[in-house]
Amino acid sequence: MYMKFLSMGEVLILVAALSLGWFLVGVLAGQAMSFTLLGRRSRKPGGARVGEPMEIYVGNLPYSIKERELERAFGRYGRVDSVRIIKNKFNGKSKGFGFVEMSDHGEASEAVRALNGKDFGGRRIVVNEAKSEPRS
Repeated sequence: MYMKFLSMGEVLILVAALSLGWFLVGVLAGQAMSFTLLGRRSRKPGGARVGEPMEIYVGNLPYSIKERELERAFGRYGRVDSVRIIKNKFNGKSKGFGFVEMSDHGEASEAVRALNGKDFGGRRIVVNEAKSEPRS
């Protein structure tokens, strides 16, 4: 029986390839990677206090929706700081989801409760608190 041993360079390449593979699997599966930055942990969803901004995830959006329409819908519940509909970087078309940042956590929570599962442009939208911190 013939057995070939790998050189140190081949082992390092194999380990690097496996590590990159597992990283990409985690990214594609949408798993959050936790880390600390300057000794502080990032805030968990639901950790915001009343008066603090809250970023809201809005999914299953109609592909034809415009940001100002989304802003109007959330604006009924309080002040909207920003609206971002995520678009394909190659063709500029909507990916069917976006983010709304509202300045008051209480108003944002009410918007989430009121709009989650509602019909919006012929589709039932999914609305919940985003899993990341609001962008600054």
